[in-house]
Amino acid sequence: MKWLRTRRTPAEDGLASVGSSVLRSGLATNLLWIGTLKFKRYEVENIDPLLRSSPLFSRLREKLGARRLARGIGIIEIAVGSLIAAKSVAPKASAAASLGAVGMFLTTLSLVVTTPEARQEGEGVLVPSPAGQFLLKDTVFLAAALLTAAESLRAARR
Repeated sequence: MKWLRTRRTPAEDGLASVGSSVLRSGLATNLLWIGTLKFKRYEVENIDPLLRSSPLFSRLREKLGARRLARGIGIIEIAVGSLIAAKSVAPKASAAASLGAVGMFLTTLSLVVTTPEARQEGEGVLVPSPAGQFLLKDTVFLAAALLTAAESLRAARR
């Protein structure tokens, strides 16, 4: 049965290698870019409703203010993205950053539940608004972070 074959072909290995590189660089680039945007006024205004409705972030927002909280989140995103990109020179740090990204994306996905604006009003719980759709993209980032964590841990063992 061919589908039970355990060896990969060179073409499969090549695709996996290219896909892994694109996934890692895409994840790192998005985190760096999104983190940098947290220093812009319009991005602070865009995320403020999400922060206000979150049990986790609302208290931090009260203490720090929206701008300082957004900048703190941005610094974390920039640091995590930089370390994910650094797998070739620091695989353990890259693995830790990928696992940190897993936590970040799980936190972001929790905002789908805590943010009333994440659902289409009058359409039920399972119909995301544009804000909800924006948050749901983090399921893909979550998967990318899990895969880059595994890859970095393998590299650290070598």
